[in-house]
Order: sequence, then C-alpha cells, then structure tokens
Amino acid sequence: MSEAKQAEPGRRAMLLALVVLIALNLRPFLTAPGPVLKEIVAETGMGYGSLALLTLLPMMLMGVGAFVSPGIQAAIGTRRGILIALLVLAAGSLLRLVAPGGVTLVITAAFCGAGVAFIQAAFPGIIKAEFPKNIPVVTGLYSAMLMGGGALGARLTPLLVSHGYGWRPALAWLAAPALVAFAAACLILKDSRGSRPDRALTGQLLRRPRTWTLILAFGLVNAGYSSVVAWLAAYYQALGWSSGDSGNLVALLAVCQAAAALGLPILARRNIDRRAFLCLTLAMQAVGFAGLALAPQVAPAVWAGLTGAGLGSSFALAIVTALDHLPRPQEAGVLVALMQGGGFLIASLGPFATAFLHDVSGGFAAGWMMHLACVIAVFFLYLRFDPGQYPRVMQPHAA
Repeated sequence: MSEAKQAEPGRRAMLLALVVLIALNLRPFLTAPGPVLKEIVAETGMGYGSLALLTLLPMMLMGVGAFVSPGIQAAIGTRRGILIALLVLAAGSLLRLVAPGGVTLVITAAFCGAGVAFIQAAFPGIIKAEFPKNIPVVTGLYSAMLMGGGALGARLTPLLVSHGYGWRPALAWLAAPALVAFAAACLILKDSRGSRPDRALTGQLLRRPRTWTLILAFGLVNAGYSSVVAWLAAYYQALGWSSGDSGNLVALLAVCQAAAALGLPILARRNIDRRAFLCLTLAMQAVGFAGLALAPQVAPAVWAGLTGAGLGSSFALAIVTALDHLPRPQEAGVLVALMQGGGFLIASLGPFATAFLHDVSGGFAAGWMMHLACVIAVFFLYLRFDPGQYPRVMQPHAA
C-alpha cells in the first residue's frame, strides 16, 4: 500500500472530527438567547417583534448566503472562506459581551448568521466529494452535531446565569468553541478553490418544479425549527417555568434533534426511496406541535422530544434527498444550495409569524397550530420524491 493510501484513512478521520467541531457551532447562537429572554427584555426593553429578529435575521442571511457563498468560495477558496466565516461567527458572539441595546444585539445575530451561512453552503458539497460512499451517514453526523450544538447553547446560558454571570457574558462564551473549530480548521483543511457557480445550471435547476418543491418543503419544516428555538422557552416561562427549566426543555429538544438526525439517515441508507422515513419525521413533528398547542403541561418533555426528533431527522434527510437527485457533487451541491437558500428565507418568517399570532391571540398555541398545518402540507410534497423519477424531473446539466 502506498504512503498516500495509508494516509487517506487518517485524513478522513480528521475531516470527520472537523465536521463535528464546526457543526457544533452552527446553532448555539440561535438557541442560547431563548432561556434568558426575560433578562434580555428587562435590560433592553425589546418586544416580541424585536426578539424575533434574533432568529429571523440570521435565518434570512443563511438563505441569502446559500446563493452568494458559492461565488465567494470560488473567489477566495473553501479553506479561507471557512476560516473567515468561523472568525465572523466568533466575533458575533464576543460582541454580545458589550452590546448596549436591542439594535446592537440584533447586529451581533447578523454577524453570527453571516458566518454560518457560508459554512452551511459549503459543507454539503464537501461531504459529497470527500465521503461519496457514506453521504447519508456523514450528513447525519453533521446534522446531529449541528443540533447538538443547539443543545449546548440552550443549556449553557441559563447555567452560566445561575452561577452569577450576566446574560451578556453567558452569550459571549459561545465564541470559545468557534475559536477551537477555527484552530482545528487551520490544521486540517486543505486549500482548495471551487469553480465559479454555473449560472446556466442554476437557471436550469430554477426552471424545474422539483427544485421549488424541495425549497418549499425545506422552508416550511425549518420554519418550525426557527420558531421553537425562538419561542419554546418563552412559552413555558409564560406558563410559570423558570429560565433554567425552560432552557433544559430546549436542550432536550436539541438532543432529540441530534439523535434523530444521526439515527434516521443511517436507517434510511439502504433504500434510496426515502419517502417512508421523511413521512415518519413529519408524524413526529405533528404529534409534538399538537401536544404543545393543546396540552402543553401534560407531557412537555414528550412534546419537545418528538418535535425535536422530527425536525432534526427531517433536516438531515432533506439534504440527503436533495443530494440523491443529481449524481455529480457539483450539481448536487448547487441544488442543495438552492434548497437551503430559498428554504431558509421561508424559514426565517417562522418566528415573526409566531410572534404576530401571539400578539393577535394572546399566546403561542396559535403558532404551534400554524406549524402543524405546515407539517400536513409538507406531507403531500414529500410523497412526490420518487427516486425513479429523479432523472426525468431534474435532467442533470451535461458536462
């Protein structure tokens, strides 16, 4: 065996470790503010509409970033782009230490969202290129760690606050894992430069109804995610829970997201027809949202766990399903970028819509029912994902 071949397994192992380290940083900044919203409101005077921007703006930037990131990646290279993105993400968290008011707090959320946007756009293509025979498993690992990072954020902030830290330093501590990931990426990532986006391919994909079906399904499901990370803690605090207990509930949701995001793609890996598993993810979400809306105090851990498991596994399987549609990594990466770009723009509206329904109805239950309706709509979209029809509906761009 040649020296290069002997080194290959070691490099793959280091890449997997880097996938874990980076993915852990992509959600804490979203989940961390929820458990300490009371403290944030007390000091900044932010209302529900302004608080929604802490999730809405980063999600919107993730959507825009999915469209512009491939061009940036081609101009400056994947390695340099990810390193810069990790520094921007760390800066967003650090700046929360000195954010004087609501406007500056929203600006820090924009920093974090911009950094995450580039990373999320680059990673699916990296996974397909580096792990072509294990896409579902590695995508599941990536998604699981991404959701696990959400659990870290939801649990860390109330824990630090309970030990005497203010909410600002508690949020700023999230810069530490981002800097660790930056150091690891410096050592592990090789310099590479993607090709510039094929505008003809992008235009061709945007003319396919299937692309818009993927975008709509991804957006409606992740609107549920953006709403629960924004408002689940506030919902239970309004029902009399403490910030620590409500933070634990958000952490439980994120842990269930992580477990399902890893487990379900592994179960689905032997069958390219993912529809049964996709519908299972929706069934879990439906029960969870219905429970949150109709019987929140009966079994809150069950409702949060099912909602999280459904959202996490749906996120991972959505990426895998989009990658299934096209055989070439570059083409599949463009499709996933389009799905995430348009999808996150739709998803960004979830917290704002839930806040609006809260103001109209006086509670969050109406928002959970809205997301239950979205889940039902996505069920009919998922039924269309017959892999036998992928060549016909996509007609991949010829090289």
